[in-house]
Amino acid sequence: MIMQLNETHDPSLTSWVDSANTPDTDFPIQNLPFCVFRPRGSGQAFRGGVAIGDRIVDLAALGDAVDGAARDAAVLGARDSLNDLMAAGPQAWSALRLALSRLLRSGATPRPHLLVAQADAEYAVPARIGDYTDFYTSIHHATAVGRLFRPDNPLLPNYKWVPIGYHGRASTIGVSGQTFARPRGQTRGPADAEPSFGPCKRLDYELEVGIFVGRGNDAGEPIPAGQAESHVFGLCLLNDWSARDVQAWEYQPLGPFLSKNFATTISPWIVTLEALAPYRAAWQRDAADPQPLPYLDYDSLRASGGLDIELEVLLETATMRREGQAPARLSQSNFRHSYWTVAQLMAHHTVNGCALNAGDLLGSGTQSGPDSAEAGSLLELTVGGKQPLTLPNGEQRVFIEDGDRIVLRGWAAAPGRPRIGFGEASGTVLPAR
Repeated sequence: MIMQLNETHDPSLTSWVDSANTPDTDFPIQNLPFCVFRPRGSGQAFRGGVAIGDRIVDLAALGDAVDGAARDAAVLGARDSLNDLMAAGPQAWSALRLALSRLLRSGATPRPHLLVAQADAEYAVPARIGDYTDFYTSIHHATAVGRLFRPDNPLLPNYKWVPIGYHGRASTIGVSGQTFARPRGQTRGPADAEPSFGPCKRLDYELEVGIFVGRGNDAGEPIPAGQAESHVFGLCLLNDWSARDVQAWEYQPLGPFLSKNFATTISPWIVTLEALAPYRAAWQRDAADPQPLPYLDYDSLRASGGLDIELEVLLETATMRREGQAPARLSQSNFRHSYWTVAQLMAHHTVNGCALNAGDLLGSGTQSGPDSAEAGSLLELTVGGKQPLTLPNGEQRVFIEDGDRIVLRGWAAAPGRPRIGFGEASGTVLPAR
């Protein structure tokens, strides 16, 4: 199921919210992403909202401004998490999106009392995340990392056949602005006879896309790949922080544990698949590679299974912050490089009868591109820590240092269409406790 274009995608639409009409905004009227927020310092309950320009539509304040199915959906979205709205399904999401589009368009009656300034808001994780699964969908990342550890056999034989993933920890997922102490764990260097315990020395980020589950599925009832996108509420940015030295010691035979469970940062905004409909991309698989097994194949896969989403990583050091310098870009990639699609991840996750629930989160895995400048982690950019990066102010980095802030950004753009943005997912590393 691929979302069809409708009146909400009309590139000529503008809004009576002036800031939604500037070319550099992430949130034109064609976007309308969801969040959970409250006025900063108010002590009020968190509730659902929708971005328009530099403002938030307070779903709890809509009242009679929308009616019918849209009003029912707004009531669900006004709660302190978006889970109930997510569970309502695509017809409810689409009805609310259409009503908000009509309410906010130029020519409609301005209703500024419905809006809260984003600068005056604080955000919460937008859903109660029951389960979190992290995938490994970039063949370029998998090959680059594999080459560091297995130069003669960088890509394991199952990679081109099956979407690789593992179950992660949901309790430490935080929203943009998250701070956390440098993680600690066991590490063992190549010359060490025994492991030691202490703060990790090779802290890294991972540039990922988060996928929020909308309607779930019953246990024992797989989601067919061709229907999977109707079970996806939307996408966000995701940084799955990684303690590489801890990971190297602990990950065999079962996978990462302490090296991943200390923090994951997501953007507050969930961009719906409907908003992204004009930015579909062809999905390509090299003819020499195995083609997807039947349960991972579907009619629209090759024509429009991918998504053209630019992804960017920036680093702000403590020195940059103190001296008022702009963050430095580390890399830029694109989600269209992903070896597996969003629909394939959903289909594979449930093919054995696993039940997904509204609000569950899937991570795409590190989104690296084919060029070295498109690497989605420091592990790749510094070739395993062997080639330090020199930043514009002269500082160098091999891995993340205390006080560093990592910022992820993402956007979709196409000729003749407005830029659809994801805001940002930022997190700052504090010294180990």
